[in-house]
Amino acid sequence: MVRPALKALLFTLALLLPLGALPLQAQTAGATEAATAAPAPNTTDYMLRPSDILQVRVFQEDDLTREVSVSQEYTVSLPLIGTVDLRKRTVRQAEELIRQLYDRDFLVNPQVTVIVLRYAERAVNVIGMVNSPQAVPFPPERGLTLIEAITRAGGFNRLADRSRVTITRTDDRGVTTTFTVDANRLLDARSPNLWTLQVDDVIFVPERFL
Repeated sequence: MVRPALKALLFTLALLLPLGALPLQAQTAGATEAATAAPAPNTTDYMLRPSDILQVRVFQEDDLTREVSVSQEYTVSLPLIGTVDLRKRTVRQAEELIRQLYDRDFLVNPQVTVIVLRYAERAVNVIGMVNSPQAVPFPPERGLTLIEAITRAGGFNRLADRSRVTITRTDDRGVTTTFTVDANRLLDARSPNLWTLQVDDVIFVPERFL
């Protein structure tokens, strides 16, 4: 539906419709579009990652619907608009970017919906003096704290030094930083910092000196 053709069609319909019918029809259409475009609860703030599988839909443009995988370069390829860079964008931001790209050259006021069909594997690694060292899945819709991750790895074992837990984190530039955390303070609720983790963090619980 290209801009000039759509404008001509809307103009013709406006002449044919009774004066009182257009506002109600427009209101109904607007409500339908809003309902179609509304993303699933608790997922719109999810930051997209490589290997996420997305469904991209444009309301009333079924031929533009695609299921795509986010590449390692954080891009997807879509009809008409080509390669779209989704780096550091949430689901909501991706919807808005794709809407703008279609609106700029191809469609009039497109309604775009982006749904995550399958999340990329996301985890933190918990190793050392815990009862079940493992990669702990990272919930896609919310954060994960240090104590939650250790709990999911079976909790501290009897040899754990809770006062010297380390978190090793590598940023997008490849720079690695290590933090040392006294987990006793977190467990005793004496610290306002819950230590929210990031995907791919490595948590190491050392052995205490006897």
